Amino acid sequence: MANRAQIPTSNSALIAMIADEDTVVGFLLAGVGNVDLRRKTNYLIVDSKTTVKQIEDAFKEFMTREDIAVVLISQYVANMIRFLVDSYNKPVPAILEIPSKDHPYDPAHDSILSRVKYLFSAESVASGRR
Repeated sequence: MANRAQIPTSNSALIAMIADEDTVVGFLLAGVGNVDLRRKTNYLIVDSKTTVKQIEDAFKEFMTREDIAVVLISQYVANMIRFLVDSYNKPVPAILEIPSKDHPYDPAHDSILSRVKYLFSAESVASGRR
């Protein structure tokens, strides 16, 4: 248990968002949004003017912030920075890829689902079951 990642309990843990405007606004209306004292938000709205560098920077920032427990990222945005998403291996903050209104969910590109499939296939081979 000593090696388990701990979520800070003195303050609420946040959910961060990297997605299109409609998805982010929906989650903001549900109460997910936050602006800290330094005027940093916990979301990035991705549109046609957003560069891959801006997406990478937001992703890296969210991964290092101690007040964020979950990062929700639209799958089509995650595909733009797939190398970063696939190389991330810490449990907290957790990365969840979600569909967007204009881009349907494709389980073949979901990094978490592929990791789970790999673990179950390796586990079944190791235990001798199929």
